[in-house]
Amino acid sequence: KGQFIIGMALSNPNINYIGIEMYDSVILTAVNNLSERAEKIKNLMLIRMDATEIEKVFNKEIDRIYLNFSDPWPKTRHEKRRLTYASFLEIYEDILPEGGEIHFKTDNRGLFQYSLVSMSQYGMHLNYVNLHLHESDDAEGNIMTEYEEKFSGKGSRIYRVEAQFPTCS
Repeated sequence: KGQFIIGMALSNPNINYIGIEMYDSVILTAVNNLSERAEKIKNLMLIRMDATEIEKVFNKEIDRIYLNFSDPWPKTRHEKRRLTYASFLEIYEDILPEGGEIHFKTDNRGLFQYSLVSMSQYGMHLNYVNLHLHESDDAEGNIMTEYEEKFSGKGSRIYRVEAQFPTCS
């Protein structure tokens, strides 16, 4: 809906951000939220697309991917739909430059555990892991998503990992 990406763009005016969303209603909300501050934000672009098509658009131009509160697809038969499944990690590695990063946040413990294992098995380095973001000193400077506000407001843990693809030596 735009809260996170707009907050990141406002906090880091020298970094360009691209928000990707596949649902019309969600991207429209983000566009409306952005239009209220458009004159202040020159470093943000929103794209309506399915993230499975991301490699058709980007090739080594972006340094980091943020995956925030994605669908956990809890059934085992839907594992391949999880955005931290090996085939998605392969796509991210292809479009990011060497040493590119994924920053992942969720309230879903099972998805978080799965993602840590998936990223580790893929050979990624876990630079930072937080099992209760809002109960740590690391919460300072954290830009929250709408879902994060909702779930943390209900007392849910927020899990966060920063993972990096390996660099060639």
